[in-house]
Amino acid sequence: MSVLRELSERLQRGQAKEVEALVQQALDEGETPQRILEDGLMQGMGVIGERFKANEVFVPEVLIAARAMHAGIAVLEPHLVSAGVKARGKVVLGTVKGDLHDIGKNLVRMMMEAKGLAVIDLGVDVSAERFVRAATEHDADIVACSALLTTTMTEMRHVVEAAQAQGLRGRVCIMVGGAPVTDAFREAIGADLYAPDASSAADAALAHCAGRAS
Repeated sequence: MSVLRELSERLQRGQAKEVEALVQQALDEGETPQRILEDGLMQGMGVIGERFKANEVFVPEVLIAARAMHAGIAVLEPHLVSAGVKARGKVVLGTVKGDLHDIGKNLVRMMMEAKGLAVIDLGVDVSAERFVRAATEHDADIVACSALLTTTMTEMRHVVEAAQAQGLRGRVCIMVGGAPVTDAFREAIGADLYAPDASSAADAALAHCAGRAS
């Protein structure tokens, strides 16, 4: 078995220590940082994302795999920087004002990072003004808003309006999601993207960023 295939499989099992060791082994054997990232770490997390979407694994397994991926990234990151490997896009992420739920948001962050996207996680109870300010400061491609409560999902409209007021609507994509959110709601508030789950959100975000780069 190749070191990258073993790295992917160990990550899927959430074996953080083994993932760290295999990343170092791959480096020692002359694999490029980008190949280790894409064909080892991201490939393994991608499998977890697809299995999560198919209800074959659940939140605990995703969290354990993500922890293993971050352990591998910690070893790999200095080499990625030296090699000039850049993120595939930049996302500002948060749960909207008035909502303190973060499990769904955290899953989205993990899935997006597994796709090679840089994620600025603002946490929970994030105001529209803070979303927009962060998007400007970080030159983000996407602002991703999460809500679990029907009483807070209306805050997403304020994010769209704040982005419009700051002249960002032509430059920054607004993505929405969460249990009560639908694509019809996205359309009604004028947001750009909706995803029904974390894995789909990561796929949609990557597709958007790839489209901008092409």
